[in-house]
Amino acid sequence: MRELPLPVALTARLSPVVVLAAAGWALTSKPATPAGHHDAGQQTSATSPSAPSSPTGSSTKSYTAAPAPCGSVAVKTINALVPGAKTAGKEIQSTDAKLRRTCSWNALKGYDYRWLDVSFEVMQSDQAAQKEYTNRLAQKSGGGAVPGLGDSAYSVVNLTTQDKQQTREGVVIARASNVLVVTTYNGSNFETKKAPGTDEINTGAIKAARDAVTALQGGRAG
Repeated sequence: MRELPLPVALTARLSPVVVLAAAGWALTSKPATPAGHHDAGQQTSATSPSAPSSPTGSSTKSYTAAPAPCGSVAVKTINALVPGAKTAGKEIQSTDAKLRRTCSWNALKGYDYRWLDVSFEVMQSDQAAQKEYTNRLAQKSGGGAVPGLGDSAYSVVNLTTQDKQQTREGVVIARASNVLVVTTYNGSNFETKKAPGTDEINTGAIKAARDAVTALQGGRAG
């Protein structure tokens, strides 16, 4: 199976932050941090570093197409994690919607900015998905396993600071059969220039990831 290009959402995530950073400048007279960048020296996680989780939530079904991502996260989860965001979300254009689909939610409420996105990436087989999952974990450090999420899952939280503005971002990578579910959640405050706490970001990312995996497996996110 051909190698999939990098998710369009990874690039697209920068655009709304730039726009909202402008709002932050108007509110605070100082620039805000673009999201999606990591400082390897400032990685933290709410879980202890460990090997990928055992398949306590194993799925036996193989998938031929990515599900509709904007319906994969429960409305109450979106309202809790991204206050003020349109719960319908916005699907990011993909080069192959059958194999990869991504939805994003973002909002600036007062001085607080939050971004959430969920991606489904369909691989040719469970083995291909496991290989890709392992490769991605090899690029991460400082995180930990998330038990009971798909066949295996891992979360990591990073803190970055640019122009004294902090941004904290959590990423959860989960494998369910031949699909990778990648959830990204980040936030900043343009008044205090502080980022949300590690636990808040890590817990939020894992909650959204659980909703997404449940939706993939044919359940109802809740």
